[in-house]
Amino acid sequence: MKKLLLVAVLGGTVVLWRRKASAKAERDLWAEATDTVR
Repeated sequence: MKKLLLVAVLGGTVVLWRRKASAKAERDLWAEATDTVR
């Protein structure tokens, strides 16, 4: 049971981290795009 909990916590952390990373990448892309427009 403890192992299952550990896996769940690990999985949740990875999902959150990936979501945060992709959000940052999107922001960087937008910053680049608006830079080229100006």
